[in-house]
Amino acid sequence: MQITYQFRLYPTPKQEELMIRTLIMCRKLYNRAKEQRDTVYNQEGRTVTYAMQQNELPVFKKEFPEYKEVHSQVLQDCLRRLDDAYQRFFRGEAGFPHYKSADRYLSFTYPQPGAVSKTFARDRYVYLSKIGFVRMRTHRSFDQANVTQINVKRHADGWMAGIGVNIEAAEADQTAKTAVGIDVGLRTFAALSDETKVDNPRHLRRAEKRLRRAQQRLSRKARGSRNRQKAKQKVANIHQKVARQRKDFLHKQSHRIVQGHDLIAVEQLKVKNMIRNRRLSKSISDAGWRRFITYLSYKAARQGKRLVQVPAHGTSQTCICGADVPKTLAIRLHECKECGLVQDRDIVSAQVILQRALSIVA
Repeated sequence: MQITYQFRLYPTPKQEELMIRTLIMCRKLYNRAKEQRDTVYNQEGRTVTYAMQQNELPVFKKEFPEYKEVHSQVLQDCLRRLDDAYQRFFRGEAGFPHYKSADRYLSFTYPQPGAVSKTFARDRYVYLSKIGFVRMRTHRSFDQANVTQINVKRHADGWMAGIGVNIEAAEADQTAKTAVGIDVGLRTFAALSDETKVDNPRHLRRAEKRLRRAQQRLSRKARGSRNRQKAKQKVANIHQKVARQRKDFLHKQSHRIVQGHDLIAVEQLKVKNMIRNRRLSKSISDAGWRRFITYLSYKAARQGKRLVQVPAHGTSQTCICGADVPKTLAIRLHECKECGLVQDRDIVSAQVILQRALSIVA
């Protein structure tokens, strides 16, 4: 199992210049490779593969010597990123790949352990080939021998290094002493089967007023001006703060749940289909359900806990006694005529989810 740790980088002015130059050249290579794919397909009707473009890199670097300043595996990962975008399109998981502008291509990756073998030759420094030893703030320790890749990303307020590390998942305990079912929602972020609720912080909704004003100021600035660049930076800072608030909240809630329970039951949610609802898409994206389940999954595996995903069909329309209790979203109280249960509908849904998970485990 791989976990990615995020650490802040503090490059020198010369190193930052090299990192920005690396981003620029990777973006240009990405756009050139995409142009080649589209041109060959439109004119000759054949597909250009990742292997074909990778094999052309040595010739390409002779034609454009400036690309020798970028590590070869970084360039290969750039082409692999483009190939992944096309593969997702062919599988129906994403739209057709677009050309990348400077604001849309913000990271580069050293993808193999050999490329990062010197990463920790110095304490609190990360080694980036062709760039040098970059100072890094490490807020936690990890096994340096199991580093698999390094992703360097430019954020609105600086640079971050995402270091992927392979860890061994703990063996799950087959006798779960404590179990909990979780029903995620929008009014409350999550309802647990033990009748506790987690409030929905709505980070984006709370920042909408500030974001709207910042975007209005941005729209009034002349294109290409220095003032527009400053206004654009302010909009990016607001978006970044919202994203980090959401991430911090999800980490804390998932950690608390995994620490307190041996078995965690959740629904198999198809969030991609759910956000097609234009009335709820912003609220669903703001809640971060998919990331929450991802955090629960890897934290449970790391601590030897069990995460069970059950089919979502009918969990809100069924009673714990098994009777069907149909209700619309406007009805927030569950009332069963069969067993007489009267309870909050979200709590009942969480209990039904737990029941289904226990039956799967049994």
